[in-house]
Amino acid sequence: MSLARAERAALSDTLDRTDPDQPTLCAGWTARDLLAHLLVRERQPWASGGIVIPFLAPLTERAMQGYADTAWKDMVEQLRSGPPAWSPSRIGRVDEAVNGAELFVHHEDVRRGLPGWEPRGADETRDGALWDLVTKMGKLFYRRSPVGVVVRRPTGAQAVIKTGRGLVTIEGEPGEILLHAFGRDAARVELRGQPADVDALAGSARGV
Repeated sequence: MSLARAERAALSDTLDRTDPDQPTLCAGWTARDLLAHLLVRERQPWASGGIVIPFLAPLTERAMQGYADTAWKDMVEQLRSGPPAWSPSRIGRVDEAVNGAELFVHHEDVRRGLPGWEPRGADETRDGALWDLVTKMGKLFYRRSPVGVVVRRPTGAQAVIKTGRGLVTIEGEPGEILLHAFGRDAARVELRGQPADVDALAGSARGV
């Protein structure tokens, strides 16, 4: 099963057990807000421009607010059922490219929204897909870093993400590195390098 399909099913199961008013790692968003974001992105792409274009944010916010009176169970089932029939994401390769990282990161946004969270256990298939994402897209995620970046798994596998003056090695499981790359601080990674370089990376914006 692809990462996108597996994470969609896992996130839906988690949301079934989640209070819609629970906070998430997305500042100011409850679980309901996060799920509304995912549904607008997937089912109303014409209203989702505000996700990346600030000028269009009011349009996206109104679309999200349209789910305010929708039953939580119905929202979860819409996510579980996958993209609508007309969506290009119904094609496996497109779904993986568009939704693999998105669904994994937002799943963890929900899981880690309350104190006491723990990372999920290792999964060879999932972790392999996440490592591919980190190594292929890391240059985009860390493009604003003023120092070089290397990522390293506990297995010893590593990849150069960015070269530059100074160097920081980010060590952790692939999912933890991906969360850090997306700007989440609730990620179990070790940043190794000269203190000034580590501070420079920590102070730079990360993510898309």
